[in-house]
Amino acid sequence: MPAVTNISCYRFARMDGLKSLRDELIDFCKERTLKGTILLAPEGINLFVAGSAEGIEKLLGVLRVLPGLKDLAPKYSESDEQPFSRMLVRLKKEIIAFGVEGIDPAAYTSPRIEARTLKQWLDEGRPVILYDTRNDYEVKLGTFRNAIPAGIDHFRHFPEAVAALPAEMKDAPVVTFCTGGIRCEKAAPFMERAGFREVYQLEGGILKYFEEVGGDHYDGECFVFDQRVGVDPALRETGSAVCFVCQAPLTAEDQEDPRHVPEVSCPHCFRSDAEKMSERISRRQEALKRVSDPLPGSVPYENRRPVRVPEWLDGRTILEVLEGLFPQLPRERWLEHFAAGNVLDPRGAVASPEQPTRAGEEWTRVFPGTIEPAVTAGIEVLYEDEAILVLNKPAPLPMHACGRFNRNTLVHFLHAAWHPEKPKPAHRLDANTSGVVVCARTLHFAKLLQPQFTRGEMEKVYLARVYGHPAEDEFTIDAPISDEPSRLGAREIEPDGQEAVTVFRVLRRDEDGTALLEARPLTGRTNQIRIHLWHAGFPITGDPVYLPEGKRGDTQTLAVGDPPMGLHAWKLSFRHPLGGEMVSFEAEVPGWARM
Repeated sequence: MPAVTNISCYRFARMDGLKSLRDELIDFCKERTLKGTILLAPEGINLFVAGSAEGIEKLLGVLRVLPGLKDLAPKYSESDEQPFSRMLVRLKKEIIAFGVEGIDPAAYTSPRIEARTLKQWLDEGRPVILYDTRNDYEVKLGTFRNAIPAGIDHFRHFPEAVAALPAEMKDAPVVTFCTGGIRCEKAAPFMERAGFREVYQLEGGILKYFEEVGGDHYDGECFVFDQRVGVDPALRETGSAVCFVCQAPLTAEDQEDPRHVPEVSCPHCFRSDAEKMSERISRRQEALKRVSDPLPGSVPYENRRPVRVPEWLDGRTILEVLEGLFPQLPRERWLEHFAAGNVLDPRGAVASPEQPTRAGEEWTRVFPGTIEPAVTAGIEVLYEDEAILVLNKPAPLPMHACGRFNRNTLVHFLHAAWHPEKPKPAHRLDANTSGVVVCARTLHFAKLLQPQFTRGEMEKVYLARVYGHPAEDEFTIDAPISDEPSRLGAREIEPDGQEAVTVFRVLRRDEDGTALLEARPLTGRTNQIRIHLWHAGFPITGDPVYLPEGKRGDTQTLAVGDPPMGLHAWKLSFRHPLGGEMVSFEAEVPGWARM
């Protein structure tokens, strides 16, 4: 089988009519089964093409008749196989992206130095600085001995690299080089403009150097932008490869590294599970900060809240339904809402108080110009995988839309930061309670996770700071809790209520008259720990509802800046919905518990 001829070349020249030229070149190359890439820009042409020797020469013949391309002189090499998979002809702003105004190689380039001259200088030990303008991943495969790499990952960053060079280097002779010379056409003039007094560009780059003088003064191989990856000083394909994920060139040693998994990772992009988790969490924290600062509820908006008609109010007027569901508001206030057009029927039309309802219908309450109270939005992501995410919820922060809160809630933040996903909390914490919350990332995983909480199969450990010193170091409170809330959503001990059991252990008795307890709820009733401790005469510090001496407060959610409520969901254990193994998570102990 005849060898495949490879050419690479560029030329800076004024070019126009590029769209029609592109179409002509695509048809020409496809007819001759040539493959590769041709870049066309107003500043010139850059190409890497491979195919039969005859087809290549015919292509060059077509190009050389174009204005400014008469002396087009490509670099030749051969390969056993076609290194390109298709033929592309692309229109670009620049044939080599640089983005610096005023650098025009068609009008001016720095002095060139031939490969043989550079070798002679290096043989003689002349004091010359070799400056590698290529990207770091290219330099990794090889470069001139003692050369200074630019230390960049894209040629657009070259100006920043030059700005960081020592001032004394401006008085020394500098030879810039790259793969084929094209980048130096812009790099060298830019360095001159930056104050470097004696700058040269290696004619034809590393590949021309290999072709004319071999590998003297050069260590390693040269990275090339095709499927060969690297060529040695004899311009033969080497055994180097490219990572499928990060595109880094891989030496034979890299390919033997256990971190190299084809199409998965290499030594350069491999991340341990801990590293991946850290990077994922970092991205999520940035997203959470972006959607919560400023707080979305701090900007006035029209808040629409659904009202579903229950069975026990079937057939009543909408006014009677609202009075029944929200008895805390007097009839006069509801009539004001109707008069302002802030109650909508199931069709979205403005409702009148006398309209009849049917069980299951959804009506709408409208709150124009809503501004929500501030909350603490510093949610900490503790863990995330394909099925779940685990958070450390701050306080005060409601989890779901309720009362005065709609957008300033944990769920609203999660849905915005994880969009289009809608993570679903598997359980609840009070707005004033901080600590561990686990969410399912999909409905499927929610169905595997939430029943564990319903069945009491998870293990929850809380920290509670209370007024008073319990007499016993360990004690259990078994007291049923009312099924229905009273004023402010508060509940109380009720003999015929739902079973509720909490196990407590005293961790510390402090001189200020408070104590730090560990609480393990064996059931999952609303406000269970708060009610049990209040009932036992040891109310939680900062609790705005269950106050000392059996009193009830008139505030449900604390304001930002209020003394914190001393209840923290410290630890949580459950079976992971993927695999069923028991997993445990812990939230950092808050300051009030470390006192």
